[in-house]
Amino acid sequence: MPLTAKREEAIERDEQDRLAPYRNEFYLQEGSIYMDGNSLGLLSKRAEATLLESLADWRELGIDGWMKGRHPWFELSEKLAALNAPLVGGSADEVMVTGSTTVNLHQLVATFFAPSGQRTKILADSLTFPSDIYALQSQLRLRGLDPAEHLVQAESRDGRFLDEADIIAAMTEEIALIVLPTVLYRSGQILDMERLTREAHARGILIGFDGCHSVGAIPHAFHDWGVDFAYWCNYKHLNGGPGTVGGLFVHERHFGTLPGLTGWFGSRKDKQFDMDHTMTPAENAGAFQIGTPHVLSLAPQIGALELFAEVGIEAVRTKSLALTDYMMTLVDQELTPYGFVIGNPRDDKRRGAHLSLEHPEAARICKALKAHHVIPDFRAPNIVRLAPVALYNKFEDVYEVVSILKTIMDEKQYEQFKNEREVVA
Repeated sequence: MPLTAKREEAIERDEQDRLAPYRNEFYLQEGSIYMDGNSLGLLSKRAEATLLESLADWRELGIDGWMKGRHPWFELSEKLAALNAPLVGGSADEVMVTGSTTVNLHQLVATFFAPSGQRTKILADSLTFPSDIYALQSQLRLRGLDPAEHLVQAESRDGRFLDEADIIAAMTEEIALIVLPTVLYRSGQILDMERLTREAHARGILIGFDGCHSVGAIPHAFHDWGVDFAYWCNYKHLNGGPGTVGGLFVHERHFGTLPGLTGWFGSRKDKQFDMDHTMTPAENAGAFQIGTPHVLSLAPQIGALELFAEVGIEAVRTKSLALTDYMMTLVDQELTPYGFVIGNPRDDKRRGAHLSLEHPEAARICKALKAHHVIPDFRAPNIVRLAPVALYNKFEDVYEVVSILKTIMDEKQYEQFKNEREVVA
């Protein structure tokens, strides 16, 4: 059965979209609709160009690429930090592009977790991404503390969302550090970071956030909110490429704190090559670097972040909300009779950049979507995640995805697949 909604409405909205020209900046597969930008953003032509420029610097200059390249490698992390800073609401000095998400979390916890007296516990939550929990457990064990006792996880009431009141109630006198997501990776709920930071500090607790599912998708104000630290990946909404170097934020009031894990790239730039065995740390977030930056993984970010500098995060957010709101309207109209449940917040202030459609046959449905050249994302046990990305998805893409989903359900095409995830979900 055809959709009751009209394709013409989607086309009209695309014609009025001021971000529509940026779609041409990306490599889109003809005949395919990409809805997985919350896991891996697509390659832009500018990201490809800056990667090739750094390759050319290596080819033409060899070691002189560190200082004389088109994008000199020695201060490339600092250049990218300045481009990241407006996206997270920090100064360039408070941001560094370095490491990976989990390595940066280890670095920050090694620095800011200082168990003392009765404050020996870390507070996280039950819905956070597993890698964060693994890292926190590891940091506790390194200090001779049992994670079963010293890692507290605020529980969800419904398996989808977290209530800030429950998190605040868990901020007891035993908590030394709090690490929470900015956006829940399954449901897409945005936590009230400002409120949680204020409540943590009122109790003398440091707090940090995992921004993997929010940086590049929603505006932040980490500095103004007083967030102690944050960390994120740059390959999802920021389109920096698979495994590209991550980012971190350290509030300026913590400048001068010796990082828990030190390495020579955390040195003050003018002192790094003194080769002194007494380290002179950088006087800003640069101190939290450890080893030599992965230049060829940094290089695509130059071009990728130029797009965000042009467009601005507020415009990205405005279109993202319009896309997800339109998709929810179509799901309500067309897919609820087939057992789909919208498992993400409907409120604009609480919804990130992806939708979570819950269905008992989610794994099979994702495989059926791929057979129609729609790229979704599956999260166990029952979630189809769909992320229409502001810079390269159209309203017509949203219309088409819902139309295909309706066909899949009408014809029970999902039944030809096993209801189990692939190795990489």
